[in-house]
Amino acid sequence: MARNYDAMIRNVLRSLESRSQTRNSSSGATIWKAEIRHEGLNKYRVIRGCDRDVVEQMAETQIAAWNEMWEKRQKIQINKQEREDIRLQKKQELQANIDEANKRTGEAKEAIDEIKNILKNTLSINDAINWNLLKDYSSYTKPKPNPPIVLKLSLKKIPPLPIETEAKYQPQLGFFDKVLSSRKQEKIEDAKLCYKRDFEQWYKEKEEIEKANEEHVLKIKKHNDELEKQYQKEMSQWENEKQNYLSAQKKKNDAIDKRKAMYLGKDTDTIVEYCELVLSNSKYPDYFPQEFDLDYNPETKIMIVDYSLPPIEVLPRLNEVKYIKTRNELSESFLADSTVNNLYDDLIYQITLRTIHELYESDVVNAIDSIIFNGIVESIDKATGQTATACIVSVQANKQEFMSINLEHVDPKACFKKLKGIGSSKLHSLTPIAPILNINREDKRFVSSYQVVDELGDTYNLAAMDWEDFEHMIRELFEKEFSQSGGEVKVTRSSRDAGVDAVAFDPDPIRGGKIVIQAKRYTNTVGVSAVRDLFGTVMNEGATKGILVSTADYGPDAYEFAKGKPLTLLNGSNLLHLLEKHGHKAKIDLREAKQILAEQEKQKNS
Repeated sequence: MARNYDAMIRNVLRSLESRSQTRNSSSGATIWKAEIRHEGLNKYRVIRGCDRDVVEQMAETQIAAWNEMWEKRQKIQINKQEREDIRLQKKQELQANIDEANKRTGEAKEAIDEIKNILKNTLSINDAINWNLLKDYSSYTKPKPNPPIVLKLSLKKIPPLPIETEAKYQPQLGFFDKVLSSRKQEKIEDAKLCYKRDFEQWYKEKEEIEKANEEHVLKIKKHNDELEKQYQKEMSQWENEKQNYLSAQKKKNDAIDKRKAMYLGKDTDTIVEYCELVLSNSKYPDYFPQEFDLDYNPETKIMIVDYSLPPIEVLPRLNEVKYIKTRNELSESFLADSTVNNLYDDLIYQITLRTIHELYESDVVNAIDSIIFNGIVESIDKATGQTATACIVSVQANKQEFMSINLEHVDPKACFKKLKGIGSSKLHSLTPIAPILNINREDKRFVSSYQVVDELGDTYNLAAMDWEDFEHMIRELFEKEFSQSGGEVKVTRSSRDAGVDAVAFDPDPIRGGKIVIQAKRYTNTVGVSAVRDLFGTVMNEGATKGILVSTADYGPDAYEFAKGKPLTLLNGSNLLHLLEKHGHKAKIDLREAKQILAEQEKQKNS
């Protein structure tokens, strides 16, 4: 930046005025002289003249010329720096774009390599469940309350007791005092009076100090007692919280030990849970559905796996990213459709082999002799635009045969064919095939159902219906509802059987599954206990959802409990609407039902 030297030069001229005058020895004229310099240009000049104004003008003109020269030089320097900054900025932007392109290319390659190595990535992992890793061994981390900082006693000291034999209390007797007994006695009395006065003052001060000390002791003790009481309270709370934490931890760990013992004892349900845990632990890309349904037959030792496969649309397609300098943009190139199709087919074969491998490797109790894998894909049918679900691969692999395969070096498709797997030659076409074996959804609790709905009419009061007829009506009604998607509904033997009145099976591999249905022919408001029981049943049955149907309504606590849980509450109005939806009519009159049921109970007891 240009520096202005004008003011400095003027100051130089003024300061030198008195001593810049010289007198010519021949003519006697006054000579004016000014020394000027420009530090930036490193210029120096002395200007002389007979006229002060002329000398000053010449100095200012020279300074102006130097300043102009300096400013030009500075502008050149600034422009040069700006150009250098722009050049560096462009270079940095260029490198940043190149780095971004390389980064995205690397990420694309990693995503594709991950797909290509889905099977190999699991071979170095021991898929057996480590029960100890499921346990919680963490310490209780909440710090103990700090012991209180008690106040210390600060007692005042009692001054020394006056001693009557001290010199200050002894009469000072002179010659005349010894001669004149009256003077002697007077001085003796004065000395005694002085001692008495000091003693009384000391005693008074002693009592005040003792009283103050006593009050201080009580105050400090009270304060420290309160601190100790608060500390003991905090310690008791801390101990309780610690014990609750340790108890909950032990309960959880004991439950894991129990599940482990049941698994080692080859309990059927626990084997299924164990296998579900194995498959859940399997690490896949985030965009994989990783959903499955398992069924195990302890007699044949066959495990059936219905596995949800990713649709081809979710596969990564980006191949490379380049930076085009001439257009200053990032250019993306993608995998050809044929490459993606081949990648997808190979992926499906890898997932199939990987799933079977993980289940067999983790089977430490030899509970499984054969695995049937059914690969199911949910995608959009491009011809109809509707969601379509299809089983596209199915294979049965015996344990002995499969464990002899070296998966490290196999071609997934060739291995699948060697196992006599079923599937289209082009899996990406999503051609449906019939599974080798479907999951058996039979339940020994199920009984034959009978038709009830057709007997209903406008005047039929559902709230006064026979409870068994009511359950079969619910089954029939939901069968009409689920049949639209290929589902089925079965009635259990008794409404008191484990809290299950009917079970629906929705074949949709993603949203469907086992649905527990409870039918409550009530004339009073349904409380939260019935909803809580349903939720417990859903958990025990391993169902995906629970539906509670009642002729009455639900209390607010029931709706509050169901919030956020896989539960649906249908009241009397909902039930009538569902009947009407399927072409049937009836009524619900709770008051009339109470009277009818009371009469029936009265006749029964008479």
